[in-house]
Amino acid sequence: MTFRLKLAAMVAVAGIAWSSGSAKAWHAAGHMMVAAVAWDQMTPTARARAIELLKLNPDYNSWIAGVADAEKDKTAFMRAATWPDDIKNPFTHAGFRDDGETPTDPNASANLGYTDKLMHKYWHYIDLPFSPDKTKLIQPQTPNGETQIRAFRSAIAGTASDDVKSYDIAWLIHLVGDVHQPLHATSRFTKLFKKGDNGGNNVKIKCSPNDCGANLHSFWDGLMDANKTPAAMIAAAAALPKAPASAAAQADPRTWINESFAIAKKSVYRAPIGTKNTTFTLSKSYQTAAMTIGRARIALAGARLARLFNDNLK
Repeated sequence: MTFRLKLAAMVAVAGIAWSSGSAKAWHAAGHMMVAAVAWDQMTPTARARAIELLKLNPDYNSWIAGVADAEKDKTAFMRAATWPDDIKNPFTHAGFRDDGETPTDPNASANLGYTDKLMHKYWHYIDLPFSPDKTKLIQPQTPNGETQIRAFRSAIAGTASDDVKSYDIAWLIHLVGDVHQPLHATSRFTKLFKKGDNGGNNVKIKCSPNDCGANLHSFWDGLMDANKTPAAMIAAAAALPKAPASAAAQADPRTWINESFAIAKKSVYRAPIGTKNTTFTLSKSYQTAAMTIGRARIALAGARLARLFNDNLK
């Protein structure tokens, strides 16, 4: 898959600067909403252990700078949700190396902790393929979002060092959110895009009268972008629909991914989205349906993330 997470200018949120790209799943706002939902459903034991480990993250002090003591733990947990995207910004994380979208580095699937300075962009998604016109499919590469969720979940429950577990927790908060975004679980193959459409990044769109991004992927990532501060995102997360208990109990990452894949085929690549080389104008009904789906997926991601930590951070 081609470069999915493009560098953008740093923006200030609550007085603390971090980077925001054009194709980060849910963007920073959505990822922190996932984390806020999870935090509220985690046990005191899981919360305490998560924060104990996240204090080892090199960005921890910046996460809590200027934050009231009573809010530091939840804020740090929410800010950790963006760390796997933040490391792509060379202005704030100069030591990290862009190893591309194709996992060819010998350490592409290694779990090394904070000594690992690869960006690992290919960890953020898994491209389950489909085609509406019988174009030949290409199966997803490994490692990917699914392989890493499984690896990191096992590591935090096992005998790995605290450094590795801290690194894994930050990635898990992010990746569980990622795979619940439908376009982080698929690539559509057509006669126009024989190598796939890069999770909708190659599908040009526009909205009227408001701007909603230049491509289909960025539109779905940016559904929650109206929430710009941690306080606003906590309030927005609290207003989400509660995830059904039976769905929240599903612990298999492939189940989560298959759900996103099915939603993509049914509800993302639907009218007015076609297969022609044109710019598709998203209707108001499409945008409204997308927001409903996005809110439900974020709520479910948060509930499942809470269960993952409750079960594995003993």
